[in-house]
Amino acid sequence: MMNFVEELRWRGMLHDIMPETEDYLLKNKTTGYIGFDPTADSLHIGSLVPIIILMHFQKAGHHPIALVGGATGMVGDPSGKSDERNLLDEETLAKNIAGVKAQLARFLNFDNDIENAAQLVNNYDWMKEISLIEFVRDVGKHITVNYMMAKDSVKKRLSSESQTGMSFTEFTYQLFQGYDFYHLYKEKNCMLQMGGSDQWGNITTGTELIRRKAQGKAYALTCKLITKADGSKFGKTAGGNVWLDAKRTSPYKFYQYWLNSSDEDAEKYIKIFTFLDKETIEKLIAEHKEAPHLRILQRKIGEEVTIMTHGEEAYKNAIKASSILFGKSTAEDLKTLDEQTFLDVFDGVPQAEVKRSVIENGLEIVPAFAENGFLKSNGEVRRALKENSISVNKEKVKDDFIITTKDLIADKFVLLQRGKKSYFLLKII
Repeated sequence: MMNFVEELRWRGMLHDIMPETEDYLLKNKTTGYIGFDPTADSLHIGSLVPIIILMHFQKAGHHPIALVGGATGMVGDPSGKSDERNLLDEETLAKNIAGVKAQLARFLNFDNDIENAAQLVNNYDWMKEISLIEFVRDVGKHITVNYMMAKDSVKKRLSSESQTGMSFTEFTYQLFQGYDFYHLYKEKNCMLQMGGSDQWGNITTGTELIRRKAQGKAYALTCKLITKADGSKFGKTAGGNVWLDAKRTSPYKFYQYWLNSSDEDAEKYIKIFTFLDKETIEKLIAEHKEAPHLRILQRKIGEEVTIMTHGEEAYKNAIKASSILFGKSTAEDLKTLDEQTFLDVFDGVPQAEVKRSVIENGLEIVPAFAENGFLKSNGEVRRALKENSISVNKEKVKDDFIITTKDLIADKFVLLQRGKKSYFLLKII
């Protein structure tokens, strides 16, 4: 069997590991799980790390379980949080869980025809049957308050530096997560829990509960939390989170995020976010260092992760969209873009609204440029036309050109351009 732990280690993904875990995994085909918090109806790229760990786990011949926290999502994990988050209602949670489950199915093999098919579980399915009295009696008595208070996630929130303290709801979170591990240990022979390094305290509460309540032995490992070399938060842009859902973050913007990685970060990311082997990665890093301006690493990461997340066609469209700003595209290329990708490509480009009736009647090129605020006067437009520097939808036009409905992109935009880099959008209303 492939050494799963060593695979994580050389890729720089391993953080904490319980003693004997590596030996156990080498000798046994094991069931292991990672929990995913349904705080939204999509995961973001920070969740790619635990997803990829489960993918490595499955490739190594083990049985992965992805747990969606329908119950724990109602409580809220205090790990890494400075204050308590808003709790979600059941309707919102149900919507979020459905979205997360659909995404996980894109990465893991749930086909029952294979020996180590992945499984999806929702902890609400077993937690909903347990009364408060049962939980306090059957779970709470096995874990002391002293043990719970010693966890970093608790100590930080109870320290003098914390302005908000910690509610009883959050304090009990580690018992809920610990019980999940115990339940999966008993019902599915799950011997391993994995997660981010901020989850170590919650995970070890589970191994302790298994030891005390079931007189059993379970294992734990965590991966490093991803950080960026410049100190900014991984997975965030000026516009917010980078999501795995194409409706929230278009494949074009998703690809651009990886393409814009620093060289230092790209050397880390190529190991963490791709399944390329060590020899291939070392060769790519060496090639990149010889010609960093070609952004070999960033392009390869962008290709691998975009295809893995959105598919090959979406990747090809992202490449096509990426070339549009640099003069290597045609009107036909523009017209293949969906509205969201088109807007993402031309994010920040000034625009003006034009009534559809104007386009239907035909809009002459001079007023199109001069009367909507792009160029200052009719004379400036005519001079630019003589210089052959005026384009509509990336194609050069003459002074007799008339914009009509056949020129619309996504049935509502016309792209005006002067020279190579000066753009303006007409939005048809």
